[in-house]
Amino acid sequence: MFAYFFRVIIDLLDRAEHHRRDTYLASAVDIFELERRMRLIESAD
Repeated sequence: MFAYFFRVIIDLLDRAEHHRRDTYLASAVDIFELERRMRLIESAD
């Protein structure tokens, strides 16, 4: 039972992080800013 709740919490955190990254990328003002942000995210992983 504990493992199930732990997995649910991990899934929720993953979804929140994905949404945060999508929002960050979508707010880029041009293609150059988008590419810079994508490289920044990739280098952090």
